Amino acid sequence: MCLILFSYKVHPHTPLVIAANRDEFYQRPTEAAHFWPEAPQLLAGKDLQAGGSWMGVNTDGRFAAVTNYRDPAEDKHYPRSRGALVKDFLTGKLNAEDYRPSIDSYYHHFAGFNLLLG
Repeated sequence: MCLILFSYKVHPHTPLVIAANRDEFYQRPTEAAHFWPEAPQLLAGKDLQAGGSWMGVNTDGRFAAVTNYRDPAEDKHYPRSRGALVKDFLTGKLNAEDYRPSIDSYYHHFAGFNLLLG
């Protein structure tokens, strides 16, 4: 199960804390959070299998995270990785209000997800 934790205005020196787990198969290769050489404005962990991320920020102050949900009865493969949603938002130019509807025509290309943008 994917989880995201928020702590908002709990401590005056740390107004926002966000933590998340990456719920994937242990054998799936990843890199810890770092600035990506191919997208220097992006600070995020990296899924080395599909090239996306589960959570990140960029130097413009935007944030994105994705959690997954699975239907155990469904054994379907999807053409795109959910991590592309995080990467595309953080490397693109659209704000959260415009990005969300921009995926309406192809959200079904991804397995089940919750997407948090800010």
